[in-house]
Amino acid sequence: MAELRLGILGGTFNPIHVGHLVFAESFRERLALDRVLFVPAGMPPHKAARGLASAIDRYAMASLAVAGHPGFVASATEVARPGPSYSVDTVERLAGDWPGARLFFLMGSDTFLDLPTWRTPERLGTFATLAVGLRAGSPFDPDAPAARAVLARLGGDTWRRLPPAVPEALAPGDVALVETRSLPVSAREVRRALAAGESVRYRVPPPVAEYIAAHQLYREPA
Repeated sequence: MAELRLGILGGTFNPIHVGHLVFAESFRERLALDRVLFVPAGMPPHKAARGLASAIDRYAMASLAVAGHPGFVASATEVARPGPSYSVDTVERLAGDWPGARLFFLMGSDTFLDLPTWRTPERLGTFATLAVGLRAGSPFDPDAPAARAVLARLGGDTWRRLPPAVPEALAPGDVALVETRSLPVSAREVRRALAAGESVRYRVPPPVAEYIAAHQLYREPA
């Protein structure tokens, strides 16, 4: 039996929107992933609490957003755990929950540059391949000193670029650069629109918009 190829996409998802889904689908296709786990942060250590919906609400919205996609699953791993949510702990726990699976930790280039501020980011590669999404028009330069410094912090000295590298050749500890699609949607802009009473149609999936309205979320300016 072929090993399961499992992507892990963490975030506050405050709220989850169509940009997140398109981003994840790009990774799923490029890396030949069998499944992508959307992992809402329970208590994100790098985000202010102001304007942050409860972990339960954010998990519920993520579940609604991915329902019906056979390759997407919402995970309550961080929501169910007390205390701050540290990605390295989450990836280690998921590695134990999915023995034998090949794990891929998915992130944007902005998140990659922030990794030195995370708890023991160099340990992520113990459990997973790190996949950095390159959105069209992004100013991220993998050869810039800042990016090279993060790569070195993670214990690497060479990027794995797709293509020419093939997904099956990637191993835990590799840092892969993956071209991804994106949409000009942000959670901050969605929250601003909701607080102003504007429509968020086509920015969040309809079930998510219905959940937000039913639970009166994001009524106050973020």
